[in-house]
Amino acid sequence: MFKIFFYILFFISIFGWSQLDPTKKYSVNTVAFYNVENLFDTIDDPKTNDDDRTPNGKDKWTDEIYKLKSKSIAKVISEIGKDIVGTSPSIVGLCEIENKKVLIDLINNKELIGQGYSIAHFDSPDERGVDVALLFKKSRFKPTFAKAYPLYLERENGDIDYTRDHLLVSGFLDNEMIHFIVNHWPSRSGGRIRSEKGRVLAGKLNRKIIDSLLSKNPKAKIINMGDFNDNPKDISIKPTLLTNSNKLKTKKNELYNPTEELFKRGYGTYKYRGKWDMIDQFMISKGLLNNSGLFFLKADVFNEKYLINPEGKYEGYPYKSFAGGKYLGGFSDHFPIYMLLAKEIK
Repeated sequence: MFKIFFYILFFISIFGWSQLDPTKKYSVNTVAFYNVENLFDTIDDPKTNDDDRTPNGKDKWTDEIYKLKSKSIAKVISEIGKDIVGTSPSIVGLCEIENKKVLIDLINNKELIGQGYSIAHFDSPDERGVDVALLFKKSRFKPTFAKAYPLYLERENGDIDYTRDHLLVSGFLDNEMIHFIVNHWPSRSGGRIRSEKGRVLAGKLNRKIIDSLLSKNPKAKIINMGDFNDNPKDISIKPTLLTNSNKLKTKKNELYNPTEELFKRGYGTYKYRGKWDMIDQFMISKGLLNNSGLFFLKADVFNEKYLINPEGKYEGYPYKSFAGGKYLGGFSDHFPIYMLLAKEIK
């Protein structure tokens, strides 16, 4: 606890976090989200379109490459927020993971094996076989409820378009009830406008889950996170989820979106045709904004130098792990995001 207290005092002096009293001690948890760019095992699943990510598939996805990829992602997770709180995140939302096996392999890498992570995961009906998941430190978070909410979309020909579920995990973080929702919304394949309907429907489902939690407890502490495949002001986000970029002006039925302000300042998590997008986002209920019990401190993009492509056509982009039919030795085509939650130690 001394280390956490030291870091908090250090950051008060550097950043002037007015919501922290320098005469008090605080427990601090890092919450992260990371699109890990197609973390697949090497085994062909006959129920999904994962053929490319097999040893004999287009990507020549060998066991050696898979282990390197898993180890690289483990390294990143282990370092998110560590410079501030001295340890890896208490909570990690993930997307583009194939199954529970890759999650077990991930937390058993030497970079994470000593951190005591457990897994919340359901297999989704997504045609590619990618899911969302939540990793949590058993010493910090005690889950009491988990549920996958399916999103049903329809293709132009009337067929069902199977995509990722929304994952809700509720439980006690530092002995306080909190709810995490992990998202990976439909992509922009076919163009942003043409594909927008699917994300608006995802937003409506997402808002329904949030409203159900707030109806039971108007002061519920909710963290909505994910790869939304839209930016903070897009139709699926701001008007559908009722988000606000101003923490002080966020109303009780709204969600505070700290990543909108980061986007305004030029930050992003994904780069397309030379332009940054902030499609990986956090949205927070008002219950986390009042400095009572668990409360929000800050959010940021984890964009360390080693996560940035150093050269070539995509210099300055997130250093992805695979492109052009070969393994590049990178990490992901997205940067992770993280936030800090504090609670006074009494």
